[in-house]
Amino acid sequence: MIATYGFSATLTARPGLGDRLVDLLLTGLNPGSPGASGHCVVYLVSRSASDPDVVHVTEGWTSEDDHHRIFAGEAARSIVAQIDPLLDKEPEYTDHVPVRGKAAF
Repeated sequence: MIATYGFSATLTARPGLGDRLVDLLLTGLNPGSPGASGHCVVYLVSRSASDPDVVHVTEGWTSEDDHHRIFAGEAARSIVAQIDPLLDKEPEYTDHVPVRGKAAF
């Protein structure tokens, strides 16, 4: 499958909660979670090199509709509900139209 829709998000955790935020975001790869879906072809969690409380998430999906459908599910809503209290400010999102690339982990 290839990605036709994607986005990146920058999330800023409350001071000292960057590790908890990263751990929670990585649960998105667990079986039954959004990142484990066959429609999610890229799910990358990164940290700022200069601020451990700033976390970046890059996602690539087979379609925007697939992304919205998966994120309407209980697993995604549960993760999002746990993320909100950890944040120091509103996340910043940028939509992407994937062209070509590579991901290997």
